[in-house]
Amino acid sequence: MTRRATLDRPPVFHLADQAEGHLTLESDTGAVAHIFVLEQDLLRMLVLPTGALNHPRSWTLAPGADDGPLEGRDRFDLAGFTCPPFTVDSAEPGRLTVETDQARLVLALDGLGCAWFAKREGGWIEAARDRPTQAYDFGWWDGKVRHYLVRTPGEQYFGLGERSGPMDREGRRFRLNNIDAMGYDAQTSDPLYKHIPFYITRKPEQGLAFGLFYDTLSDCTFDFGCEHSNYHGPYRSFVADHGDLDLYFIAGPSVPDVVRRFTWLTGRPAETPDWALAYSGSTMTYTDAPDAQVQMAGFLSDLARHDIPCGSFHLSSGYTSIGDKRYVFHWNLDKFPDPAAFIASYAEAGVKLIANIKPVLLHDHPDFAAAAAKGLFLSGLDGTPTLEQFWDAPGAYLDFTNQATFEWWKAKVTAQLLKLGIASTWNDNNEYEVTNPKAMAKGFGAPFPAHEMKPLQTLLMMRASRDAQLAYAPDQPPFLISRAGAAGMQRYAQTWSGDNYTSWASLKWNIPMGLGLALSGVSNIGHDVGGFAGPSPDAELFVRWVGFGVFMPRFSIHSWNEDGSVNAPWMHPDVLDDVRRLMALRSRLTPYLATCLARYRQTYEPVIRPIFYDFPNDVEAWAPTDTFMLGDAMLVAPVVEPGVQTLEVYLPAGAAWRDGWTDDVFEGGARVTRMAPYDRPPFFHRVDPAAVQIVRAG
Repeated sequence: MTRRATLDRPPVFHLADQAEGHLTLESDTGAVAHIFVLEQDLLRMLVLPTGALNHPRSWTLAPGADDGPLEGRDRFDLAGFTCPPFTVDSAEPGRLTVETDQARLVLALDGLGCAWFAKREGGWIEAARDRPTQAYDFGWWDGKVRHYLVRTPGEQYFGLGERSGPMDREGRRFRLNNIDAMGYDAQTSDPLYKHIPFYITRKPEQGLAFGLFYDTLSDCTFDFGCEHSNYHGPYRSFVADHGDLDLYFIAGPSVPDVVRRFTWLTGRPAETPDWALAYSGSTMTYTDAPDAQVQMAGFLSDLARHDIPCGSFHLSSGYTSIGDKRYVFHWNLDKFPDPAAFIASYAEAGVKLIANIKPVLLHDHPDFAAAAAKGLFLSGLDGTPTLEQFWDAPGAYLDFTNQATFEWWKAKVTAQLLKLGIASTWNDNNEYEVTNPKAMAKGFGAPFPAHEMKPLQTLLMMRASRDAQLAYAPDQPPFLISRAGAAGMQRYAQTWSGDNYTSWASLKWNIPMGLGLALSGVSNIGHDVGGFAGPSPDAELFVRWVGFGVFMPRFSIHSWNEDGSVNAPWMHPDVLDDVRRLMALRSRLTPYLATCLARYRQTYEPVIRPIFYDFPNDVEAWAPTDTFMLGDAMLVAPVVEPGVQTLEVYLPAGAAWRDGWTDDVFEGGARVTRMAPYDRPPFFHRVDPAAVQIVRAG
């Protein structure tokens, strides 16, 4: 008879089966642990307290591939992994050691206490160790998915995607629960728009960095020392509301090793067409106006009048309005009397349109009844659509785990947008804030409560939009944008940091926010230049934001200013010439950005990254800074405070640095003071010290 685990009698495991890349451990309580050896540097542990999977499929994994199965990947599917040879040592009583050339897992069979190790030149280094007191929930808590690790002094933690505050997460707690966080505080707000339960731990004294990825789409919480308990010693934790403990250990040993492996694990980044690297205009104000088509024509006129190059325009959702509400796939013919002519006018000007679409039909949407009759929504057990509060009014979320919904969406994108000449889709308000526990997703034939995997809908919405674009124009790389997302979203879309607040603080703290996202596999990113919500930016804040934005893969000026004004290149005539020169800089940077994005797709190298990514041996490179790397050959130093006309910049050791404006060359490992007028944000080219004459240093 199987006994039940108790605090004084945890489960005792034994090795029950061994196959290629896979070991199965069973216990006397019915709990099961699966160990997978996927790559030399990649181990996986799947812990099932009851012996059964709660979420048997994954949608985040696509190792080295453009995508995975639409219906999800079976969690026991090892396709895409090399599953290298490994050794199993059970000579020591009560212990089991699994080892490759680069990674080692040591398990205490009594209670499943685990320790992970990584190989360095000097031998094996302990990377992480389970907390000795109740590291997992084997039935003595609330049934949530739990994992507790020892927290050691000096550790640093990076990742979790798009988070507020410093890049180092030490001492903080974060909730991964995608929400529409308009006007968030970029230093403190949590949660935000994206769900990436992956982070990098750095152990400075050991010279080791490793990664942990919890493959879940459930709401979850990470704690990096914010919580303390007298009974357990220092610890860090992961707690998921639903699902399973499916943990990937990436042995590193460096930050780039971890980032590349995680990006590879979750899928090849989507290709970016050249036109998407140009300035992209946007504002809610034009399409909210009663004469929206006239306002949009005025934007084209302003581009020509002010000599501003522009490659695309984000068409905000006002084009779908009825009254003051938004109705996806509905063209307001009062605002846009001739959508085809409007779209053609933008095509003639060389400006592609990226149309806003949302995954909710409001309860009074003209298509609501027909969609409900087809069962396209998240619904109760009786099939009645589940209403949730949305932006304008209650509505029902579309269920993309229903093949019929997936095909309906593709057909709507094609008929209402692509056939009219719209080039791309802007997948917006797709956080899926499902609160009703009775809302069910069809799950491709295996229904489940929708709130257990909300970001799954976000990923599948992107996929449906992508598939529609690819089917309509198979000879063109499909390009789309998404506000929300989850691990693996880089396979589908470019993204941005959501609806930021207009302030100097947002400009400053959006920098580490974007870098944390890039370290988490999602590097084709940007921010709403000028700030989206709140007051209109003054001339200085606006031009400094443009001076930062031109270095990002996504360069879009966007706004919903509370005074009704519009963030646009010409909004402040006294700095218009500065903006023009910054736009010219963007044009010069475009070939390099294209190269960085191609490398991102081919080798999983992030486009933007912290200085320490490329210069890990420079202690100063690990200090908090607003400076960052663009690819491996350029260092960017944005101005993020008012009144600054000169800027002190630290140049990391290990290279020489050529000023991007003056061609002066400096030694690395030193601070330099540079002029920083509005139109000349400091940046530097990395050069080989042996190949140049250093004309000035210090």
